[in-house]
Amino acid sequence: MPATLQQILLAPDVQPKVVDDCLDLIQQEMSDKSGISGTAVKLAYKTAVTFAPGYLHSTVESLLPDFTEKLEPFWADFAASGSGEFGDYLTKRADEVSEALLAITDAAAEKSERPVIVKAYRTVRGGAARQIEAALPRVGDLVLKFAG
Repeated sequence: MPATLQQILLAPDVQPKVVDDCLDLIQQEMSDKSGISGTAVKLAYKTAVTFAPGYLHSTVESLLPDFTEKLEPFWADFAASGSGEFGDYLTKRADEVSEALLAITDAAAEKSERPVIVKAYRTVRGGAARQIEAALPRVGDLVLKFAG
């Protein structure tokens, strides 16, 4: 039986590398943002890194198991389908994938004790699905780097 995505991405020797790559992915996505919605996302990002140094790293680290769990059924279906690129697979299911991942960040925002961060999150939440959908090719590449 092949290893699950969780077994691969959360292995003690791999997880820190995945977290670092997730942070790089976030930075790349921020660099690509433009327009009004891009400005709002960049402002929320800047708020998070300015008012809570280390917050983004610890958040990615703590949410990675949940994200991996939500991606697991997509990964299993992708692996069974023999499709080409995981990013393409995720993009074809963008609505479903983004809602699954947003359920995690919504729950984290509900539990957060950092009002400045929660306020920043709520400002961009309305367009968050589009932002996640735009990042899915990179998410797929990141997963394939470790699990492919």
